Amino acid sequence: MKLVFATHNDNKLKEVRELLSKSFEILSLNDIGFKDEIVENKNTIKENSIEKAKIVKLKTGLDCFADDTGLEVEILNGAPGVFSKRFAGVNASSDDNIDKLLSLLKNKSNRNAQFKTVVSLNLNGKIKIFEGICKGTITMKKQGDLGFGYDSVFIPNGSKISFGQMSLAKKNKIAHRSIAVNKLVHFLTNVY
Repeated sequence: MKLVFATHNDNKLKEVRELLSKSFEILSLNDIGFKDEIVENKNTIKENSIEKAKIVKLKTGLDCFADDTGLEVEILNGAPGVFSKRFAGVNASSDDNIDKLLSLLKNKSNRNAQFKTVVSLNLNGKIKIFEGICKGTITMKKQGDLGFGYDSVFIPNGSKISFGQMSLAKKNKIAHRSIAVNKLVHFLTNVY
């Protein structure tokens, strides 16, 4: 079965292909020549995910799924959350976002956080939602250069190393996106 993953992000695509390669052929937006930028301007991670899946299905006619992910920090009342990608500004780099986060958490003892991913599947015009959450803590400084986004400052519960220090295979066993994608796989292989 072919499915379009509504992303231009090669890092996300690599993670998802690793999880789905045995069951599905996953095409990215680049693979199908979809060049339009999809604006993520909704108020929640879930709404952004749904919007992306609706737009890609509408413009291409292809069954697809989209995700949106955010880092939610307890002491920051869930921030950066839906603004994770643009936490330090619209064109901010991952390093800019991390620097802002670490600055806000300076001298804070509560460093509890969670990554949340919402995957929206648009199959035959119907939306189905899958959520994945990975709880952990924010480090004092960057640790590792694997992964992307906030991976180098997030240590999942039960681990002594950050996502930025983990192999993709190890990260995919416990991470938020893999939890949500595995729910998607279960639905597609057992329910649909």
